[in-house]
Amino acid sequence: MGMAEMMVTDYPTSLRWWTEVLGFAIAYERPAQRLACLERPEGAQVMIYQRDGDWETGPLERPFGRGLVVQVYVNDAAGLAAQVTAAGWPFYVELREKWRDWGDRMGGQREFLVQDPDGYLVMLAERIGERPLPSD
Repeated sequence: MGMAEMMVTDYPTSLRWWTEVLGFAIAYERPAQRLACLERPEGAQVMIYQRDGDWETGPLERPFGRGLVVQVYVNDAAGLAAQVTAAGWPFYVELREKWRDWGDRMGGQREFLVQDPDGYLVMLAERIGERPLPSD
């Protein structure tokens, strides 16, 4: 299992956002390094750390992570979307039901997308089932 490691410009703000808005818990933290491994009850993990100039492969400007979507599977997308709304955080894509072609079947999920304080695009998704491909 992999984990996304994300540079942030304001560690305390990002830590609050991931924990209070998206419901991640701190699995472990290195306060001196301003680094935390965060996890959801369903098992998804991300790591955030204060930007320090290392590992930057090019100019870093908002929105961070252009071309990257961090997808996190959750058990209750609607409940989490309500939590995001209550926090006053804007949606990039509001809660929706989406069915996609998985090759031999359709896979469905309830999902929404938000951007974190640095602009990383995060999709929160709940799998809602499978069904046969539509017949032509």
